[in-house]
Amino acid sequence: MTLNVRHRPGRGGRPFLLLHGLASNARMWDDVARRLADAGHPVYAIDTRGHGDSDVPEQGYDNEAAVADLAAVCRELRLTGALLAGHSWGGMVAVRFASVHPDLAAGLALVDGGWINHTDTPLRIPTWQKDVEKIANGVPGTTGVTVHTARERIRTLHPHWSKDAVEAMLADTVEGPDGLLVQRLPLKHRLSILNSMWNDSPARWYPGIAVPVLMLIALPSYASALGDWVRKWVTEAESAIAHVDSRWYVGADHNLHADQPERVAADLLELARNADRSALERS
Repeated sequence: MTLNVRHRPGRGGRPFLLLHGLASNARMWDDVARRLADAGHPVYAIDTRGHGDSDVPEQGYDNEAAVADLAAVCRELRLTGALLAGHSWGGMVAVRFASVHPDLAAGLALVDGGWINHTDTPLRIPTWQKDVEKIANGVPGTTGVTVHTARERIRTLHPHWSKDAVEAMLADTVEGPDGLLVQRLPLKHRLSILNSMWNDSPARWYPGIAVPVLMLIALPSYASALGDWVRKWVTEAESAIAHVDSRWYVGADHNLHADQPERVAADLLELARNADRSALERS
């Protein structure tokens, strides 16, 4: 199996490993990755198996396999002491990775993910299992339509997104035989990952994390009803993680890296400085 990695060289800074969310792809990080590389950090954005330009094997769509794949990428690229930034599901993968492979991670950024407890949520199993149609459709308005229509709908939903971000979201789909878009990641694999997300709470991995952790939390205006749940989960994570800092993005979209790339990049660069100070203190 081959995994695709989008690489931007740096100038000797600590490397960043960027992880996308479920049914997303590495290109969603481009606007942030460009800023990190300009600041001197080599950047590696990974398409997890079945996503983006990576291979689509029949098995291995769960958190454990994603962590193993990420460790293999680090070995192949000879990366140690990297800064991990995981968006949404990627945050869950990053939490488990940092706990299982402490030598490979020097800092952790959880970008609107990695702190949600799916066993303690208004969206409990089997709710998601009954919502297969919604899961199959992916982002509203981007499947079952032409590329042109999907592009215009993304631009309407996110008028301030860059052209690269719009095209990145569009890359989550492929054109079917009828010329209409379908989700790139097959439904059975999406459901497998969702099952892993529900059964592998990130809280079980918090005690193993000793590096600095930065949580970037979106509070979108359209999801105000979830605000109390979000604050509860964040508070629990803050209590369990040894070294943690939280940043709230009020009114922001779940895709923080596309929605506010300049602010996200600035926060990640601060994490890099904190990780360097922490490494010096331990040496």
